[in-house]
Amino acid sequence: MAWTTADMRGACTVSQAVDNSDALTVTEAVASANDAVSSLGSMLVEGEVTGFRGPNARSGHCYFQVKDESAVMSVKVWKWTYAKCGFELKDGLKLDMWGNFDVYPGKGELSFLPKRIAVAGEGPLQRQVEALRAKLKAEGLADPARKRPIPRFCTRVCVVTSLSGSVLDDVKRTLLRRNRLVEIQVVGTRIQGEGAPQDIIRALEVAAAARPDCILLVRGGGSYEDLMTFNDETLCRAVAACPVPVVTGIGHEPDNPIVDDVSDRRASTPSGAAESVAPALDEIVDSINTRRERLSRSMEVILDRAHRATGQQGELMERSVRARLSHERLNVESMASRRCLSSPETIVSDREAQLIQAEQRLLDALPRNLERAGREVEGLGGRLASIAPRIVRPHEVRVASLAATLDALSPLKVLGRGYAIARDEVGHVVTDAATLSPGDSVSVRVGSGSFAATVTETTPAAMQE
Repeated sequence: MAWTTADMRGACTVSQAVDNSDALTVTEAVASANDAVSSLGSMLVEGEVTGFRGPNARSGHCYFQVKDESAVMSVKVWKWTYAKCGFELKDGLKLDMWGNFDVYPGKGELSFLPKRIAVAGEGPLQRQVEALRAKLKAEGLADPARKRPIPRFCTRVCVVTSLSGSVLDDVKRTLLRRNRLVEIQVVGTRIQGEGAPQDIIRALEVAAAARPDCILLVRGGGSYEDLMTFNDETLCRAVAACPVPVVTGIGHEPDNPIVDDVSDRRASTPSGAAESVAPALDEIVDSINTRRERLSRSMEVILDRAHRATGQQGELMERSVRARLSHERLNVESMASRRCLSSPETIVSDREAQLIQAEQRLLDALPRNLERAGREVEGLGGRLASIAPRIVRPHEVRVASLAATLDALSPLKVLGRGYAIARDEVGHVVTDAATLSPGDSVSVRVGSGSFAATVTETTPAAMQE
């Protein structure tokens, strides 16, 4: 059914003219509207999913909106329809839905009830977000190795969120309920709308300047467009570069903006983010008690092992000492058994006895040795007497011949024949009369004796010829 502006004006005129007794109750009006939209019948609708919630924990139904460039409508997908679709619904999907409109009597809300749904493709906004997500992931901003460790027990937490709404109160209640020792600081900021990413970046800088243990960047749920602030590239880079670890809790469980990928820890809700940095006091006590018990058991094991090791070392040391003492005792006993230590005077007496024995052996051996030597000399003398003539006679003849030759050549033999030998004053033999001068003294040896003479005259050899 199509309604025109004229029809609407006519309806207003009629309603003003009728009697109040003809007024419809709300239930009747909603039923009339439902009849009107039901008359439209089934239709095929194409749109992009936004604000997806579901499946509901109790009913299993899904609730969301679909949109195009200029309009938005609510959609309810019953659990049996969702079970037959064969894929997971999420924000940004572009769906083809075959179904009809329905007006919910409880609230008078107009919703589209699909009987069949199919994926038509991702919407342009979703493609833009996924492209940025892939870009930052390729740069390593989502790498788990880059994420900074968050203290297990945070004592100072700074919350960055909107000051309006219930999110901040939920976070404070959660922190106080879990651990009243946690100090809470708050930096307010806009969380959606134009300029919100820049406001959040400035808020992060203020929070980081306070040097808390961590920063909670949180906000409540909203439509896909409402959460687009947390898909801003500049904000994502600022979260990754923040000098203080950042924990995000954006929206609800299905929501996953890019800032969750680059943060140091992601929680599904703001309350979950608060719980992750503030362990409950009873959990801390239980953890301490558990660690104490583990430490006690470990110490008992270590001490028992050390006790056994000490006992074993003591036994080894005792056996080693006993063996050493036994060895040294044997050495001492062996040394004590030596006569030089038990009776030192035996050193002298033993040497004296040895000398006396050596003297006696020498005295006993001398007569025998002399007698034996005498006999050997007598034997050698007899042998020499018997062989001496045979040995000496050839030599006597030879000596006699040589003596005769020597005698014949002897200067004395010549002097015996009347010749003489003259020597000058220095003892040189005078062989040339020219070497002498009248008045020189000479010594003259003749065949028998010698005499001194004085040269009165010399005759050269040429004149003697």
